[in-house]
Amino acid sequence: MTTVSEKVSQSAFDGSRLRVILLLDLQDGAQQRFMDAYEHLRSRVASVPGHISDQLCQSIENPSQWLITSEWESAPPFLAWVNSEDHVEMVQPLHSCVRDTRSLRFSVLRETPELPVYTEASARNLQAAPRVGDGTVRHALTFTVRPGSEADVAKILSEYDSPTAQVDEHTRLRRTSLFMHGNRVVRAIEVQGDLVAALRHVARQPEVRAVEEAVNPYLEQERDLEDPESARVFFTRAALPAVHHVARGQSETGVERHALSYPVKPDCGMAVARLLARQAELAADDPASPVMASTILQRDDIVVRLIDMRGPLERDPVSALGLDGHRTPAVLGRLLRLEEDDDLASDQSVARLLTRCAMEPVTDRRSADA
Repeated sequence: MTTVSEKVSQSAFDGSRLRVILLLDLQDGAQQRFMDAYEHLRSRVASVPGHISDQLCQSIENPSQWLITSEWESAPPFLAWVNSEDHVEMVQPLHSCVRDTRSLRFSVLRETPELPVYTEASARNLQAAPRVGDGTVRHALTFTVRPGSEADVAKILSEYDSPTAQVDEHTRLRRTSLFMHGNRVVRAIEVQGDLVAALRHVARQPEVRAVEEAVNPYLEQERDLEDPESARVFFTRAALPAVHHVARGQSETGVERHALSYPVKPDCGMAVARLLARQAELAADDPASPVMASTILQRDDIVVRLIDMRGPLERDPVSALGLDGHRTPAVLGRLLRLEEDDDLASDQSVARLLTRCAMEPVTDRRSADA
C-alpha cells in the first residue's frame, strides 16, 4: 500500500470558477439532430443561476467527435443543476444522438489576465492553490427499496462475489463500501484511475449483473438494465457525488469506516454539505481528532458523510457528527429536522441525532493492495 505523507483533499466548496468539459461521440448521421437539440438546450442552460458561458466544438480530425465546454461561477450551482430533474429532462434529446459521453470538471487555478470575457469579480474567483491528491476518484450511488424489503436487499448486496479489481493498466477498483439507512441504499466506491472505465467494467461483470437483477424487484424506482435509456436515467438519478474529501497523510491501524445520513430540511442540502466540509478540514488539521478521513456525498437534500475514524461512533459523537466548535451545533441544528425539543446543546440531543444518522454497514471491501 502506498502511504501519502501530505494531507489530501478535494472540494467543490473552495469558491473557484468551474470549467466543465463534455466529450461526445455522435451516432452516424446524427450531427444535425444533435445541433438542433443543442441549440434548444443552450438557451435554457444560459438562464441557470451560476452559468457564465459555453462553447460547442467539433473535431477537425473526426467529425463524429464533439466537445462542449462550459464555465460556472463555482461548483455548487453547477452541481445543483446537473443533479436536478430539470437536467435529466433537458439532456434527454441529446442522448438519442450520442454513442458515448464523458464529463470532466475542473477548478480554475490560473488564466491569462487580459481576457475580457470575465467580469472583474469573476476573474478573482480562482482556486488559490493546488490541492494534493492521492490518485483516487470517489463516487456513490443511492437508491431506495420498497419498505419491508430491507433485510432481503441487505442479504443480496452482502453476498455477491467481488468483481476483478484490475480494470486496465491504469485503472483499479480500490474499495466498495455499502450502507443502508432505512430503505435507502448507499454504495460508495473508490477508484484508482478512470472512474467511467471502472463503472463500465463493473457493470459488465456477470456477478454484478446477477446482483442488480436480484435487487430489481425491490426497487422503488423501476429500471430495465437491458434498455440503455432506462438504465441511464436510473443511474443519473442515483448518482451521489463526492463534493468534499479530506484525509490525513498517514495511515493508522484500528480505523473503522462509518456512514452518517443527515435529516436535512428542504433545500438545505448544499448548506449542510458545505458546513460538514468545513468541519472536516478542521478535524484533519487537529492531531487529537479521531476522524482520519471524511468524504461528503451530496445530491439535493441527501447528505451522507463517510468517515474513517479511530473507534466506534459512540466514543466521540461530536466529532463523528462534525459538531466541534462553539457555534456549529446551533448552525447545523437550524439546517436539520431535529426531534422536538432537541437543540444539539446537550449530550442527550447529540446522542439521539447520532442514532438517527448512523447507517447500517452492509459490506466494506478493499482490493488486495489498497
